[in-house]
Amino acid sequence: MLKQRIITALLLLALLLPSLFASRPEPFALLTLILIAAGAWEWGRMNGLNRITSLLSGTLGLAGCAVLWFLGWIEQATAQLWLFAGAAWVLLGAWMLLRGVAGWTQWPLTLRWPLGLIALCLAWLALAQARWVGSNFLLSVLVLVWAADVFAYFAGRALGGRWFPDKLAASISPGKTWEGVVGGMVGVLIVSWCWIQADRYFELTVPSFHTRLWRQGAWFWLAALVFMTAMSVVGDLVESLIKRSAGVKDSSGLLPGHGGVLDRVDALLPTLPLAMMLVSWTS
Repeated sequence: MLKQRIITALLLLALLLPSLFASRPEPFALLTLILIAAGAWEWGRMNGLNRITSLLSGTLGLAGCAVLWFLGWIEQATAQLWLFAGAAWVLLGAWMLLRGVAGWTQWPLTLRWPLGLIALCLAWLALAQARWVGSNFLLSVLVLVWAADVFAYFAGRALGGRWFPDKLAASISPGKTWEGVVGGMVGVLIVSWCWIQADRYFELTVPSFHTRLWRQGAWFWLAALVFMTAMSVVGDLVESLIKRSAGVKDSSGLLPGHGGVLDRVDALLPTLPLAMMLVSWTS
């Protein structure tokens, strides 16, 4: 399993890194569009659609992103759109977690399926627009989410149950602890501070997400990073909730050793639009 994970990760990096640092943003937008279309196909399967309608789900996800690209939104989507997307994630994410696995099954398919497609298209739009801003900016957002996950994992393994007797969400994801969340937040703050210093040292023309937050003041920077870390956890828990409802361990087997596309981007689904929302406020 570990060997499979490493090989798959290296292949993904071999595809993504050249497009991430290419002179133009279009290759990255095209490559991630294909990945999001695969995620939309997985979304159809997780909602009980058959083979044909799951393929239709993937096609609609691809078409939705293509329309946004054609409209020119990856160059300049409005602040109102990101405010809507961010507020929707905060409110619906909290509501879903409060209602639990049983609550998700009560949502009609005609509501939850299109909502998922919209969330995927907006995440792709945020990803593509962040790349349009600059590689340093996009990478700083991605690393924020990855750092939250990595630090949370090790903090949870080392300290889980020592400070807080209750699990974070035992009925949804029994392995997650409050200690892990705290560790993730501390890790994000450390990584963010280091990134700000790197921006200053190298005098980069495109400031990172972290530098943009810091320019609004230390308290804004701190509150925004804590909020982003919390929402990355929400994204992870929401996908775990949906998988439990569907009775599956992984969203698919497209990425050997890693599960599916949705398993790799779950924490990014809320954080990418929220990052663009915060940036739109600080521009």
